[in-house]
Amino acid sequence: MRRISFPTIALLAVTTSQFSSATELQTANPPQLANTFVNDAILPPILPWHGNSESLIVAADEQWATPFEQNGLKTSPSYDETFIWLDKLIAQSDMLHKVSIGKSPQGREIWMIVASKEGASDARALSRNDKPTLLVQAGIHSGEIDGKDAGMMLLRDIVFNGKAQLLDNANLLFVPIFSVDGHERASEFNRVNQRGPVNMGWRTTAQNLNLNRDYAKADTPEMQHMLRAINIWQPDLYIDVHVTDGIDYQYDVTFGYNLAQGNSPSIYNWLENSYRPQVEAALTEQGHVPGPLVFAMDNTDITKGMSLWNASPRFSNGYGDARHLPTILIENHSLKPYKQRVLGTYVMLEASLKSIANDSTKLTSAIQQDKYRYSPRLTLSWQQELQAQGWDFKGIGYTLEQSAISGNEIVRWNGEPVLYKNLPVIGGTKADISVSRPAAYYIPAQWQQVIERLSVHGIRMTTLSKGVEQTVQQYQFSAPQFANKDYEGRQRVKATVQSQQIKMELPAGTIRVDTKQPLGDLAILLLEPQSPDSLFQWGFFNPIFTRTEYIENYAVEPLAQQMLDNDPALQAEFNQALKDEAFAADPKARLRWFYQRSPYYDSHYLKYPVVRANQ
Repeated sequence: MRRISFPTIALLAVTTSQFSSATELQTANPPQLANTFVNDAILPPILPWHGNSESLIVAADEQWATPFEQNGLKTSPSYDETFIWLDKLIAQSDMLHKVSIGKSPQGREIWMIVASKEGASDARALSRNDKPTLLVQAGIHSGEIDGKDAGMMLLRDIVFNGKAQLLDNANLLFVPIFSVDGHERASEFNRVNQRGPVNMGWRTTAQNLNLNRDYAKADTPEMQHMLRAINIWQPDLYIDVHVTDGIDYQYDVTFGYNLAQGNSPSIYNWLENSYRPQVEAALTEQGHVPGPLVFAMDNTDITKGMSLWNASPRFSNGYGDARHLPTILIENHSLKPYKQRVLGTYVMLEASLKSIANDSTKLTSAIQQDKYRYSPRLTLSWQQELQAQGWDFKGIGYTLEQSAISGNEIVRWNGEPVLYKNLPVIGGTKADISVSRPAAYYIPAQWQQVIERLSVHGIRMTTLSKGVEQTVQQYQFSAPQFANKDYEGRQRVKATVQSQQIKMELPAGTIRVDTKQPLGDLAILLLEPQSPDSLFQWGFFNPIFTRTEYIENYAVEPLAQQMLDNDPALQAEFNQALKDEAFAADPKARLRWFYQRSPYYDSHYLKYPVVRANQ
């Protein structure tokens, strides 16, 4: 196809049934310009692009053109417009049903479209067809809405344009808008680094929380609805569609998943060796430039290399790794025009349906292997290290200029493709903190929010019907460090951790979490306090850092003397402590020393209420 120079890049709206050749695609309709976004003047040059995927576009006056196609391929419909169009489409086919997975804080339904050859309308009926299921989620960051318009086009083509066979051996669950409240806070000024759509939603929810930081803690109603939907519908592949920021480069569709060193190595092998080659081949054939996720070590110096991201469970791909659900993070390139990104997403979603249909046995086997692996040790955190394999990176040329505005050097991208040979890749692949797998955790009944969150995740729990004495491992904290500011609605905390074995009475009503279950690895990552996305570090247990009982000086003085008189070893210990000049000069510290060793001291203070057991 003839390339059109940057100032006149055209969008060609055609009906696939009418045209078969590239020449016809060029001449059938007047061009509709897509490079007229409000922020174009301040963004780097657009790379001219045309691809075979343009044949997916139908004419603006076609009966079943999507709102995206009707409006010049540069807009995305509102919440109401989206579901008015989808409702009309659903009414045309027994293969489609719409179900609500829950309501947002502002009262909007979070709708999911269920697409199956058998017309299943609930999870039980869907599972009976014994086909792998793809769950596609658009708009977790609602300004990054490419997946919604791509999914609408794909559903249209399944119903009307000969692609019903995609459902012969696979099911599709499609959430057009996840962050529905943020979606309606739309403006053409919301995402300055992104080329379209014209009106873009807001990054966070109505409560100003980022859903793609909420998987582990699950504070938002939206995330709680999504996690319950995952537990109910049991998808075999989960795709989370985003648009990235950062540097300029040639790739338009980048995607990734957690690494071989993570909690789902069999799933990683399937994704890397089966899924990725199929999807990248489809994208390339359709004129797109696929690549791995792109995160530069230094946005002003590409030669410093790329980061290989090993996400923690607060993110969709890290969460999928923890719960052994194959999860793809799509990051379309924000500097590519909206049309190009939507079409690339369409191709990827279609290829994903074909991939799980063609390879369902290997996919199912990989999931089962990881769910029931029960590794004796689990890594909680990772250190960065240089990878053996570099990256021949398809980048864009740039220069650095001294800015009179900021006083810094700033990057000026020039729009010229450049291949950066063998860039270093640095990734979080070296195990840092790891723990042995306990048989179970025991949670006191009063920690109701923690128990409720574990339930939302789908982690199985049992309740002790009677008290039992058991030897357990308990963590003791010291030197707690609280975050200086709020993060995602919570005050995070870290602490130095020590453990000790104790015998304790576990009363009736205590919750037992067995780690030999499909979500056992997730339970460990949520309950081990040294795990970066543990409920402990997210602040669910912060009350244990508060002392609520005290002793007056007039009482501790005679108590201390009594303790010294009755225990010569304590006197020797106190004498040793007095050799510390700062301690010796601090009356409060000296009295506190005795209080902490007295039977009056709070035995729960700085102790983790969740205990580990090997039986």
